[in-house]
Amino acid sequence: MSELWDAITRATEGLLFHSESDAPIEPYRWEGGGAPTKDALLKGEGRRADEAVEEVSLHDVFDPVTEEQSFWSDDDRAEARRYKELVALLEQGLSQIRVFRVGKVDVDVFVMGKQAEGGWMGVKTHLVET
Repeated sequence: MSELWDAITRATEGLLFHSESDAPIEPYRWEGGGAPTKDALLKGEGRRADEAVEEVSLHDVFDPVTEEQSFWSDDDRAEARRYKELVALLEQGLSQIRVFRVGKVDVDVFVMGKQAEGGWMGVKTHLVET
């Protein structure tokens, strides 16, 4: 594995993404060959070809959990710092970052970018949005 993979693994350890459920943020390696596309992601993940896929920005996903709110506790602020550190790590270590939201209510989020060595990696998580 690479130093970046190890850093992503450390940054995501125990980190949950809060939606209507709390799901872990996990390191993710794109094994689809070449740059990820919506169709290739669905195929590579064994999903239905007609499943809803939306491409969004990294900040579309993480800004809601990093923009401090007045009612946040110290723990909330500490968690937001971890999200910010993860975003910075991804932005610094990866190029051509692509973010895919797959599904409508039960949403899998895949964040990946190209590493200097040529492969694609990042993180994935799951959201529940009703």
